[in-house]
Amino acid sequence: MSLPVKKFVLLSLLFLLLSGVHAQTLFTVDGTGVGKDEFLKAYSKNNARQKATEKSYRDYLDLYIRYKLKVRAAYDARLDTLPAQRTELQNFRGQVAETYLKDESSQDRLVKEVFERGQKDIRLAHILIPLPKNPTVTDTLRAAEKAAAAYMALKKGKKFKEVALQYSEDPSVKTNGGDVGYITVFTLPYELESLAYSLPAGHFSKPYRTRGGYHIFYNAGERKALGRIKVAQILLSFPPGATGSVQDLVRHKADSIYALLRAGGDFAALARASSGDNLTYQTGGELPEFGIGRYDSTFEATAFSLDKDGAISEPLASPYGYHILKRIARKPFPRQYDEATAAQLKQQVLNDPRIEVSRKALLSRIEQQAEFHRAEFSELDLWAFTDSAMRNTGLSSFRGMNYSTVLFSFTRQSYTLKQWLDYTRSVRGQRPGGPQADKDLFDRWIERMAQDYYRSHLEDYNQDFAFQLTEFKEGNLLFEIMQRRIWDKASTDSAGLRNYYEAHKDKYWWDASSDALLFTCKNATIAETLKARLVAHPVSAWRQMTDSGATSIQADSGRYELAQIPNPGKLELNPLAYTPFTTNSADNSVSFAYILNVYHDRSPRNFRDARGFVINDYQNWLEDQWIADLKKKYPVKVEDKVVAELPK
Repeated sequence: MSLPVKKFVLLSLLFLLLSGVHAQTLFTVDGTGVGKDEFLKAYSKNNARQKATEKSYRDYLDLYIRYKLKVRAAYDARLDTLPAQRTELQNFRGQVAETYLKDESSQDRLVKEVFERGQKDIRLAHILIPLPKNPTVTDTLRAAEKAAAAYMALKKGKKFKEVALQYSEDPSVKTNGGDVGYITVFTLPYELESLAYSLPAGHFSKPYRTRGGYHIFYNAGERKALGRIKVAQILLSFPPGATGSVQDLVRHKADSIYALLRAGGDFAALARASSGDNLTYQTGGELPEFGIGRYDSTFEATAFSLDKDGAISEPLASPYGYHILKRIARKPFPRQYDEATAAQLKQQVLNDPRIEVSRKALLSRIEQQAEFHRAEFSELDLWAFTDSAMRNTGLSSFRGMNYSTVLFSFTRQSYTLKQWLDYTRSVRGQRPGGPQADKDLFDRWIERMAQDYYRSHLEDYNQDFAFQLTEFKEGNLLFEIMQRRIWDKASTDSAGLRNYYEAHKDKYWWDASSDALLFTCKNATIAETLKARLVAHPVSAWRQMTDSGATSIQADSGRYELAQIPNPGKLELNPLAYTPFTTNSADNSVSFAYILNVYHDRSPRNFRDARGFVINDYQNWLEDQWIADLKKKYPVKVEDKVVAELPK
């Protein structure tokens, strides 16, 4: 077994050994307990196909104890202080920690919510009372009073359209009476989507404030979700300032193209020749896949009314011209919440602003677990101090505040006003106006520091991460100490290997064997070509012929037991003959051999022929001697009563 392979095996085994938590003590190593639950989790992962018995538990327990002894020896040898060990651990920590800096439960809730909302489309009506970008108190009061008046009118039974026409300041209200058409999940910003989906059909909402203004929604009806659709279009566009007669000419041209399509005309070719959509005409008119709420409601209704792939609509009038649509594919919204659906929707959630909800949930959990404490101070005083510092006015203290003032803290770390100023300078050259801007920046700083702190102390708060980190650390330590104590010595101790061979030479025998050349080729064609060349030339030239094949041919020579030689029919092997081709099912490579000599009788292996076996056995012998010494140094006590209680 090569050393890299050994390291992989040890790391894999160690992962199995470390999983679990300590509970009832199963055994101790020099007084340090190892829990029953930890052992059971490791055993079940490493023996999944084996029925649990007293013997299987005892066999695995011996391996587990040996592992614990080796790791203990590595720690006592201070191998964990080696620079290479620390660097590898730190790199691994950085790679893995990010996967834990998310709130899985809130993400799962968002995904399930998307699935549930996505089952229906809502026909939405809307009243908007907007606010300017930086509203004054007067602006806010005016908008709030107008929204309240609209709401009271609705409560008194006035029709939503009438109220919208009277109060809404949405420019489109004059043409749509507040009816914005159907919306579905991902159509609106998340907070407004949530407002819409909170309303039963036929109900309106209370005024809801966002940064953009006050909104009142009305659920005018619901339907089963239409899903998403992909269409191509031919747009016969109106020229700027087109008169009625010009528009009629465009309509006649659209009718003519529609007639050609009905007669079997090529949609893509006509789109390339006639469509005025500069973004799509070169691709046959194909639009990106879309769902409800992306385009004009009439355009969407026409697209979704096409009953099958390839169906073509009659010319559809719009302010831009006449559209002829062809359905390419329809994708219904998933109806079954399974693993594939969850994975698909999760990608959409992760790429949508609604993931902010999960980010805030993570921040809340971090603040709770890391014992976040915000100091008592005046925010206005802090903003004033910050403003002075940013302008370099030389202010070093202000109303009891100075650079050392603690603004907030976690369990093991406090953050000062100086650190806040350093952060402020790093993200902007000067302070933007207004307390709200300062507060938003301060909150972002708290969040950033919270994540940095949590990342640095993650093992204190996340048991899975702590186990994974310990697994990697102790896996590297185990490899390091095995390399030093066993593998290097077994490979380089020539005298020890020779002595071991002499003491155990009766173990090393050749069964029936052969001197042979073994060839493995990438495929049968290469194998046939190689064999033809070997037959046509002296066999002694085999190395030159195989080297020319680069990676497509592998070849070696030596003495092999007959079972190691490719011989699919188990035919009798004769000197100076080739074996039949053997196809390897894993990769379709082809192997064959050229037989030089055959030894039918069993015979002893000399030291050179036995060396690989001797090294392996010598390693095991060295390890057994070392384990015996470790058990004397670190006494092991097994709780037999607990072992007997392990579930069968």
